[in-house]
Amino acid sequence: MELPPDSLLAQYKPLPDAYDELVDGQGRPREHAEVAVRLLGGLSPEAFRQRQDLAELSLINQGVTFSVYSDNRGTEKIFPFCIVPRVIAGREWAEVEKGLKQRMAALELFLADIYGDQRILKEGVIPRAMVTGSKSFIPQLCGVHPPKNVRIHIAGVDLIRDPQGTFRVLEDNLRTPSGVSYVLENRVVTKRVFQHALERLGVRQVDEYPTQLAKTLRSVAPGSDPTAVLLTPGPFNSAYFEHTFLSRTMGVELVEASDLFVDDDKVYVRTTYGPQRVHVIYRRTDDAFLDPAFFRPDSMLGVRGLMKAYIKGNVALVNAPGNGVADDKAIYPYVPDMIKFYLGESSLLEQVPTYKCIAEDDRQYVLEHLGELVVKAVDEAGGYGMLMGPQSTRTEREEFRRRIQAEPRKYIAQHRVELSTCPTWDSDRHTLGARRVDLRPFILTGAVQGGLGFESWVLPGGLTRVALREGSYVVNSSQGGGSKDTWVQKDMP
Repeated sequence: MELPPDSLLAQYKPLPDAYDELVDGQGRPREHAEVAVRLLGGLSPEAFRQRQDLAELSLINQGVTFSVYSDNRGTEKIFPFCIVPRVIAGREWAEVEKGLKQRMAALELFLADIYGDQRILKEGVIPRAMVTGSKSFIPQLCGVHPPKNVRIHIAGVDLIRDPQGTFRVLEDNLRTPSGVSYVLENRVVTKRVFQHALERLGVRQVDEYPTQLAKTLRSVAPGSDPTAVLLTPGPFNSAYFEHTFLSRTMGVELVEASDLFVDDDKVYVRTTYGPQRVHVIYRRTDDAFLDPAFFRPDSMLGVRGLMKAYIKGNVALVNAPGNGVADDKAIYPYVPDMIKFYLGESSLLEQVPTYKCIAEDDRQYVLEHLGELVVKAVDEAGGYGMLMGPQSTRTEREEFRRRIQAEPRKYIAQHRVELSTCPTWDSDRHTLGARRVDLRPFILTGAVQGGLGFESWVLPGGLTRVALREGSYVVNSSQGGGSKDTWVQKDMP
């Protein structure tokens, strides 16, 4: 399709070595992305800027914020948003969804196994030291069965697309994954900016998520008429906006630790009508702070006795404590082995080839090629604890060399994968530039009726994060990233 020569999209130039989500190597719109091109292609720079300004004003009015504490100040910021969407074909998304459900099934079985019979360790599929050496493995929970035997109720799996157009799993987030509120709020903004265009263009809806989340919470509750609450560390948490958003849209009470107490190994919430029994806690508090009687005794964010109530099956914790061992970056290379071991299947989603620094040959290669690799600390997140080899200084490389030699299990390494790109508004130049993106789909897993097994539901699309700085690979909001609306088309195979 032809674009007006003075339109922003007509002037857009993709990066030569990356897969672009909107146009092909010749600059022609990809077939599945023509819906977005029709919507945006005729806009002049001024018309585009007006819509971008409207989107940003809408986010301010909606209070869509996150907090950054890296500069020692609790700074609330608006999450930057670009109105150019990322479009995914329905047929392609169907395959991604199958792969995500397969991955969740294997990881769920892995957690049940390592806190149970530990077959995968006994048979040597995964070295025992890789599990027991994880800071997130909680041996006191071995033999404990969570209510309805579901542990990964909410997952966020980070995907990238390589230069060949293949989606690959970069990492799993199985503890307290964040970002889904931005998916929903971004869609509200998109509808406001483009009014009724999305329905006409056949874009799948995302506003079912709060209903599905509430259904998931109810499905794992130890009781027939359950009460659920969302436990937040409080307003100084970086994701507090999301906590308030989800509690409101689900219709559950937002509580802090001081609102809850345990009596006779059951959890109660204080209300103006007196104590009320709580059956499900969607907790956005890290494991270490959940219960000062079980974890850190200095925690002011937890509820004393909560873990005992959980172990006795009187309350469901969403997500389950101890999940972090499954999203430990040192365990990541073994997920395809888990899928084969538990499901007897090959992995439907590819991963990024990874060097395990605990393995001598891998470690030697990493140490000899630090300037070419991305090195990650296995217990860090948000883009922290990372060496971007091609952009690093000699001093930084030597520092990581010492760290790897001292604690090899703490590090993995990967060759830098060229992320896919998407046209993104450059507010300084008033033009569209190619910026790198990733994708975090959200998967909900609940108990099937009767409590025999589990089933997963995948939010269509997810959070597309974008590296706003030209040339950057870092998409994390805490380090200058932004987001886009993700459009999954309704066409199915």
